[in-house]
Parts: sequence; C-alpha cells; structure tokens
Amino acid sequence: MTTSLRNAAVLIAVATGIAACNDQAPRAFQGWIEANLIFVGPDEAGRVEALNVREGDQIEAGAPLFAVDVDLQRADVMLNEATVKNAQLAYDRAQKLLKTAAGTERTVEEAEASLRTAEARLNSAATRLTRRRVASPVSGTVQQVYFRPGEMVPAGRPVAALLPPGNLKVRFYVPESVLPRMAYGDVVKVGCDGCAGDLTARISFIASAAEFTPPVIYSRDERSKLVFLVEALPEKPQQFRVGQPIEVAMADVRRDDGAQKADDSSTNLLSVLLRPLSSIWPVKEAKR
Repeated sequence: MTTSLRNAAVLIAVATGIAACNDQAPRAFQGWIEANLIFVGPDEAGRVEALNVREGDQIEAGAPLFAVDVDLQRADVMLNEATVKNAQLAYDRAQKLLKTAAGTERTVEEAEASLRTAEARLNSAATRLTRRRVASPVSGTVQQVYFRPGEMVPAGRPVAALLPPGNLKVRFYVPESVLPRMAYGDVVKVGCDGCAGDLTARISFIASAAEFTPPVIYSRDERSKLVFLVEALPEKPQQFRVGQPIEVAMADVRRDDGAQKADDSSTNLLSVLLRPLSSIWPVKEAKR
C-alpha cells in the first residue's frame, strides 16, 4: 500500500469516528406510566354505609362517592339545636327585663354572647353532619376502593383513590451523556404496545442528581453508567394506563442551537479531513 493510500485510510477512519460520536446516544429509553392519585376519605372515623362507585368508573366532580354513618353527628346537631333555643329564650327574657328596668345591659350582653356561641356550635355540628356524605373533588377515574359498606374506616384514611387525566406522567431514565440535550418543556415521543404512533409528552421534571450515589471521582466508563430521572406530561393521557411500560424517544420538535453548531463544526472538520482524498482518487483513475 502506498503512502498516499495509507494516509487516506487513516483519514477515513478518523472521519468515521467523528461521525459516530454525534450519533452515540441511544435512540429510545425505557420507562413506565405513573400517576398522582387523589385519596378521598372521611374527616372522622365511622362505618361505611353506602358506596356509590366501583373501580374503573368514570366520575365527575361533585358526584357522590360514599357515605359514612351519621348517628353521632345527628345527635350532636340535635343537642346544639336545643342549646340554641334555650339561649334564644334567655336573650329574649333579658331584653324584656331591660325594657322594664328590672334587668341590666350587662345581662343582655351576656345572653347575646351565649346565643352567638350556641349558634356557632350548631353550624359546626351541621357541617360535620353534611360532610359524612363525601362527593368527588375532581373528575376522573376510580382507581381503587379500600373500604366496603359495613367496614370501619379510621379518620383520614382513604376510602377511594381517584385519578384525574392530567395526573398521569411518563417516567424514564436517561444516561449522563444525553442529559445536556434535554430541557424542561421539550417534547418527546412516547410509544407502547398497541398505542397510536403519534403520542407525545412534554418534559416537566429533570432530576438534579443521579438516581444512585456514585463515587466522588468519575472515570469515563463510570460516567456512562449514571442515569437521571426525567418526567413528562403526556398530551393525550387517556391513551395510557398506570404501570404501563413505554418507550421514549427524543422528538425533533426542539433543536438546540449548541447541538446545531456542534453538527456544523463536525461537518466542516469532516470535509477538511476528506479534502486530501480529492487529490488521490483522480490520480488513480488517470493511471488506469
């Protein structure tokens, strides 16, 4: 092999390596669908009397979900109603005595304060009674039911879990070398088995640290093993299910200026390296 051909082979190898560097990032990343569920439960402990939904039901905001027994709360309302009536009688009597000069203004003021306190307690008891029937705070799908009619539910424990469509998110991991090419708001393509081919999501979160704690000093091989969590909000969430495995690919919707400049510089360098070949191949053709 002549010196010219040997030099040409070296130039081709270097140019191929440069071109490969620009395309070394994986085309797709494995991930899954996750959800931020809305857990709905009673304010106070009680026994579930009615359950108006089943798992998988579509429900609108304000629709009834479940009801808990109201015996204690109803008794509390009746007690406070009686207290309000007695306080009203005491207040009316104090006013009559004041008009006949047999009472004092202080007595009227004390009776009025007692009446206002009794009314406030009645309103609180009525609110507690009303909230024993729980309605859906959002529109969405019933994902899970934790308590059935007849079961005791503690205060604050959820009876049902709801999923609004906007609470679905795509979660996937990207290597450290790809992270600079992603930014908040970028569009990514999302694929899954049996799904439509035009599904996309918009990046809503990028982790600021690697998922696992690596050594303090990184070698080039160790850096390639680092992955970062990325989350994206699907633009058609009704097409996905919680826990569904998906595949994410970077979309060509956003083109980074730095990446464009890097590609241009690589192209210019490749043309410079291949320029000597133009002086080799014509000579060979002439010798033939």
